[in-house]
Amino acid sequence: MRERILVIDDDSSITSVLKRGLGYEGYVVDIAGNGKEGLDVARQRFPDLVILDIMMPGLDGLEVCRRLRVADEKLPILMLTARDAISDQVLGLDTGADDYIVKPFVFEVLLARVRALLRRREPVGREVLRYQDLVLDTASRVAQRGQRTIDLTTTEYELLNLFLRNPERVLTRDIIVEKVWGYDFYGNYNILEVYVRYLRNKLEENGERRLIQTVRGAGYVLRDRE
Repeated sequence: MRERILVIDDDSSITSVLKRGLGYEGYVVDIAGNGKEGLDVARQRFPDLVILDIMMPGLDGLEVCRRLRVADEKLPILMLTARDAISDQVLGLDTGADDYIVKPFVFEVLLARVRALLRRREPVGREVLRYQDLVLDTASRVAQRGQRTIDLTTTEYELLNLFLRNPERVLTRDIIVEKVWGYDFYGNYNILEVYVRYLRNKLEENGERRLIQTVRGAGYVLRDRE
């Protein structure tokens, strides 16, 4: 079955390019010119991935992202916007986006990121990964810390999966970005840092000891000590 992508952007030149380009790559593409229309389209034909502008009249992209995330915590959301400040990128990720591309953009780069996000939704064989009191079921994509169940977003799952497959091994930022996002971040690690914080917050929600440690000047490591 062909994967469905919903593009929500009030710039018709952008939606035209994406509809033509993504359609040529084999995707079914729905277009919405504003946030309200985008939510209506998503309810009628729920997408496999959303490409979302932030600055739109009426309902802006941040609010649309929040509402889409409530409807499906694992829906891949890619923000495509002219806002290029680091604070804007962090805000977009904090709102629930999985990735963030600044306009103007190179279509081939956007396509690579779309493919990377969609690959995460592909079914895999079941494994149960464990470290200390932390457990991850790769079939359900649900983690447990002791007896507590932890629901993960798509990116949080991929990040925790990587750590659990490499316990007590220091992973550089470059390696994590390559394995989790599937492309080069060109030295911009803000997205990675945001998601490490998300994951830590969930794993330590009830005051549990920290397992994802920062290795200054190197990266991160999953281990039961500082």
